[in-house]
Amino acid sequence: MPRITAALALSVATIATGFLMAACENSSTTNPTSTATPAANTSTTSNGGGLKIGTLLPTTGDLASIGQQMVGSVPLLVDTVNACGGVNGQPVTLVQVDDQTDPKAGAAGMTKLATLDKVAGVVGSFASSVSTAAVSVAVPNKVMLVSPGSTSPVFTDKAKKGDFKGYWARTAPPDTYQALALAQLAKKKGFKRVSTVVINNDYGVGFEKAFVDTFEKLGGTVVNKAKPVRYDPKAQTFDTEAAAAFAGKPDAVVAVLYAETGSLLLKAAYQQGLTKGVQVLLTDGVKSPTFPDQVGKGDDGKYILTGALGTVPGSDGKALESFNKLWKEKKGGSPGEYAPQAWDAAALLVLAAQAAKDNSGVGLSSKIREVSAGSGTEVTDVCEGLKLLKEGKKINYQGASGNVDVDANGDVLGVYDVWTVGNDGKITVIDKVTPK
Repeated sequence: MPRITAALALSVATIATGFLMAACENSSTTNPTSTATPAANTSTTSNGGGLKIGTLLPTTGDLASIGQQMVGSVPLLVDTVNACGGVNGQPVTLVQVDDQTDPKAGAAGMTKLATLDKVAGVVGSFASSVSTAAVSVAVPNKVMLVSPGSTSPVFTDKAKKGDFKGYWARTAPPDTYQALALAQLAKKKGFKRVSTVVINNDYGVGFEKAFVDTFEKLGGTVVNKAKPVRYDPKAQTFDTEAAAAFAGKPDAVVAVLYAETGSLLLKAAYQQGLTKGVQVLLTDGVKSPTFPDQVGKGDDGKYILTGALGTVPGSDGKALESFNKLWKEKKGGSPGEYAPQAWDAAALLVLAAQAAKDNSGVGLSSKIREVSAGSGTEVTDVCEGLKLLKEGKKINYQGASGNVDVDANGDVLGVYDVWTVGNDGKITVIDKVTPK
């Protein structure tokens, strides 16, 4: 999907009007993890120059089912931090924006956060295409952007070229690692001939290229390598793409999708009688409890996705147990996909500000790698980390999602969960894969 640059030229009035309209349009959307409407400030306390951060996450659009699972993490982190004294002696203020899983909305949202709200750091976005648009606004405005889920390898390449000037990081590993994990899973299952179908954006195409390269090195064949199937995320029907992806009866189809459009594509494949005897391999873009229901049931009453396998960045951090406990106490139930990564992204922003003794984006950028991967005292508790930093000591934050050791390119390493869909339509994690 092309990078959005026009948003830089949007006037303040146009942006504000656009977000008022977005709030009205999305007012009927159910969001179980956040009470914030798009562009709503969730803090009622003025920070008087204190640290101000934002979120740019999808509570509507193609990735809403996953976005709504993670969006509650950041307010929880901010409340926790403010309860133990805040950052640099003042409470943290949070502004939340719905990026609508759309690069244009994401660019406009990032412009609002940077120029109107004047935040120093942002947790977001989730979709790689939206983060591509957002980071082009964040960098010139010196806002530290930390994504909990934009996994396209494109960001690593751009970081190496110096495009982000240190204002980009992510707490989920790039898809070069997930593609390796999925390729290793396919080989382990004995699949020799596979085809691919991907959403035509940074996430889908980047994953496809990494998977093809890895699977071939492992001795497999990608039967549609010469004619890859990439679907338009704005399309309404997917019959042609489904037919092309399943043509020739491959052992498996690697489907790199978003939930709303991906469900239509897989349903179209089933309705054409293409899925019988072909293993469906999925990725993190569709791992939500509602996805099997979105795809639906077949004529026999069974879930179409029964038996499908997938991978997703897992969470195995030292702070995971305490994060899960806090979530249950404050919200009930268990946090959803990418909630630990979102928590860690926000944690890194507040810890970096305290380490820098500076509430600006410049300060956050200067210390975020040091607090995540430096030689200081290992801490899993954010409040403990803030206390040590206030005393002038160095820390190494160990997160809920993992060690979150952010490298020079803004990347982290990680472990991957292998999940499947049962006869009851429920998703369960059945294994873990560490890419090698």
